Amino acid sequence: MAFKNILIVDDHVEIIQLMTDFLEVENYNIFSAEDAEEAECLLRQVKIDCIILDIMMPGIDGFTFCKKIRKESEVPILFLSAHQTDADKIRGLTLGADDYIVKTASPSEIVARVKAVERRIAVHPQRSIGTQRILSIDQLELNLDTRSVKAAHQEVDLTSIEFNLLHYFMENEGIVLTYEQIIEKIWDDDVTGFHSVRVHVANLREKLASFTSLPEIKTIRSVGYQLHKKARG
Repeated sequence: MAFKNILIVDDHVEIIQLMTDFLEVENYNIFSAEDAEEAECLLRQVKIDCIILDIMMPGIDGFTFCKKIRKESEVPILFLSAHQTDADKIRGLTLGADDYIVKTASPSEIVARVKAVERRIAVHPQRSIGTQRILSIDQLELNLDTRSVKAAHQEVDLTSIEFNLLHYFMENEGIVLTYEQIIEKIWDDDVTGFHSVRVHVANLREKLASFTSLPEIKTIRSVGYQLHKKARG
C-alpha cells in the first residue's frame, strides 16, 4: 500500500511547514494539526495513511495519543521528538510506533524514514486476500489472511510489526536469524537499528509470556534470535 495522505501533528507551525514542503515534493497529501484533539477530528474525516506525531504538545501528549490510536487502528506512526533518551525511544516503540525520530534529523532523513515505513507496509500489507493460510507450531497459530494470532486457542492482539516478526520467526523455526536479516525482511531499510528490533521482540515476548507450551524466541547473544519449540519435560 502506497501512502497518499500523511498527518503531521505538532504544535510548532514552522516544523509543520518545513515537513510539508519536503513531503509534498514526494507527492504526498499533507494534513496538519497542532494538538491531539484537532488530529482526532481529522482522523474521523480523512483516511490517513501515516502519522508523524510530536510528543510534547499542549493537552494530550503524543504518547497518550499514540496509545489511544492503537486501540482502534494500526495506521503507521512515526514519533518526531526533541527527546533523545533511550527511555523515550523505548516507550514510543513499546506503545506501537513504527519509528522514533529526533528533531535534530534533517527533513530529508525524515522523508527517507517515512518511505522506509511505506515500503514495509507495501511488503507486509494489513490484510491478505485468498484462501486462508495458517502457520501452526505447538499451541501457537498464525493466520496469514486475517492477520490474526491465537495462543492456546485465545486471540492475541499484536501490532503490525509484531505480527510480521512472529511470521518471520515461525517460517524459520530453528534457524538463527541475525539482526541484519530481520531488519532487511521486516523493515527493508538502512535506518532501523538493532535497538528497535530488540524493543519490538521484547513486546512480542511479553504478549506471549502468559501462555505455556508455546515456542520460545531465544536470544542469540550479539547475533539475533531463534524460534524453537520448548523442551518437553
